[in-house]
Amino acid sequence: MQNADSQSYRTLRKKSGEFSTRSEYLDHELTIMKPKRWGLNLPGRDFNFELEDLIPAIAGTIGLTVMCTAITNAFATAYGLDTAFIVENVRVDMLVVCVFFVILFSGLFNPRANLAGIHGPMMPLIPLMAVSGTHPLALGALIAIFGLILSITKGGSRLVNVTSQGVAGGLLVYLGAIGTIGQVGAMRKWAESIEMGYVALVVLIVNLALYAMLARMKKRWLAIPICSGLAAVTALILGAPFEFTTTPGLPSFNPFYWWGDDTGWKLGMPGISHIISSLPFAILAVAMWSPDFLGHRIFQEMNYPKKATNVLMDVDDTMIGCSLRQVVSAFFGSGCITSSWGTYMIPAAIAKRPIPGGAIATGILSITVAIAGFPMDIAVWRPVLSIALLVGVYLPLLEAGMEMVQDTKDTQSAGICIFASAIVNPVFGWALTMFLDNNGMIGDKDRPKKLNIADKLIIPGMALLVSTIAMAIVGMLPGIPAMIGH
Repeated sequence: MQNADSQSYRTLRKKSGEFSTRSEYLDHELTIMKPKRWGLNLPGRDFNFELEDLIPAIAGTIGLTVMCTAITNAFATAYGLDTAFIVENVRVDMLVVCVFFVILFSGLFNPRANLAGIHGPMMPLIPLMAVSGTHPLALGALIAIFGLILSITKGGSRLVNVTSQGVAGGLLVYLGAIGTIGQVGAMRKWAESIEMGYVALVVLIVNLALYAMLARMKKRWLAIPICSGLAAVTALILGAPFEFTTTPGLPSFNPFYWWGDDTGWKLGMPGISHIISSLPFAILAVAMWSPDFLGHRIFQEMNYPKKATNVLMDVDDTMIGCSLRQVVSAFFGSGCITSSWGTYMIPAAIAKRPIPGGAIATGILSITVAIAGFPMDIAVWRPVLSIALLVGVYLPLLEAGMEMVQDTKDTQSAGICIFASAIVNPVFGWALTMFLDNNGMIGDKDRPKKLNIADKLIIPGMALLVSTIAMAIVGMLPGIPAMIGH
């Protein structure tokens, strides 16, 4: 009789009716998958599509549309570009990324790599990038180079592995809490801007009740489509204004148009000065990857069965995907900065689905949205946007972080991580607390005895040093002026 480890996915697969619950069936699917790394994975042979794949697909599409539009709008404002530029540039990014890196890379050729999404925390730095003379194409190339170096040397997975549960839990709690507060504030501000402050209150309360009910029923994986739909319907019933403005169409994929002197970005091709000014921002972007990737993988580990190790996202392969996505999308004209796709991975983990099926569904849905145009208007409408981010990303992050903090040692590390993150930002909080925790200054005093010199001092020390220097250069350390841009 063949050992289960040597049998194929197709051989081991069972019908859902053979299980007493849907959850048991999904757990079984996760444990029998053996996705090929850097090889062709086919539907039916190596994985299957399930109804649950639509949940991360819808969430991921909303997330990509929202964040890509936000990043591109910030660049357009900083460089004095018009609205038409924003729509066309968003379309370029969505179409290029979804064909090459969502469907082909993560869907078919490396299902261990999470989708390469948008790097939201870099958005506040975009005005400073413009003042400093940063060129989006030079920035994209540098991020790709640094990201590939980190992934090839296994630096990304090493950083994840040397981060304790307390530090990781604190990081998730901070990100979840700040994001939740931010989205609630954004909803209130939007409602006040249309002189209908009560709309935000009603939309938030009804969705709070619905989310609590879904959590009670253990159906949180349905939260994004159901809560977003409820938010839209509630806001419209209460009279909130909405209109479609984006028409169907395809953008230009000619790099010479986007990087011309009088067309596209109107910046021309990058020179040496552009590369130098882009350097610290590229270092900082890649330095931020590890805590981002850590949070996404933790969600899989918390929701997948213990034996489902074959389908956990590979941090280093995800970095390769993000690096290649960055340089290719920038070549075709996109200004988006990339990172691991949280609005896809977190709902996928909660729904107990592996990467490939949902990735292909996300790609197809996002391509449809980009070409049709008008669904982009719905996705970026404030009630839909904020509720999708709240129930799909920030509340799950907050819950997962609190679940990870289980004893006094973890609580101490988590508390210091939250404190340090509040002083500067989550990257600094993660790097500083990891260094202190791995050397026994906080948390578990026995932890350093289990670590070698590289894991105790060299890796955490380099992470803290490099990220702090990069933040100092671009002005992200409170009270210290930026060293560039003057």
